Amino acid sequence: MSEDDLAATAPGTYGAVRDTLVHLFASEARYVGEFTERPPETRPEDLPFAGFDAIRTSATASGEALIEIAERTQPAEVLRGTYRGVPYEIPASVLLIQAINHATEHRAHIVSILSQRGVETPGLEGIAFASEATRSQ
Repeated sequence: MSEDDLAATAPGTYGAVRDTLVHLFASEARYVGEFTERPPETRPEDLPFAGFDAIRTSATASGEALIEIAERTQPAEVLRGTYRGVPYEIPASVLLIQAINHATEHRAHIVSILSQRGVETPGLEGIAFASEATRSQ
């Protein structure tokens, strides 16, 4: 991907493609931290873009962790903590739904930005993902 593509943005999106990628996977790491009670020590959004290898490593780690968390989370499980200085209680299932919705929203932002620039993008449909995953096994 070119530097121009990484720096591109569009109205109604989170921001530049590179910033959206960093935000997306930093958020996933924070969601994992809520379940493991080990939130990340730094906010990657405050650091410069570290490149695709770092993004891939972060995405793989948080993705695998969220799958494991979803497999073991009980329907009645409640998470408790503090967010921006305010205590909260939230059903664990709601945070898992948030992780999915948040990722979908920002991936759609990136697809919107890139497709407006003429960059071919992959399909985001769950069925397409499942089909690809099945073919690669």
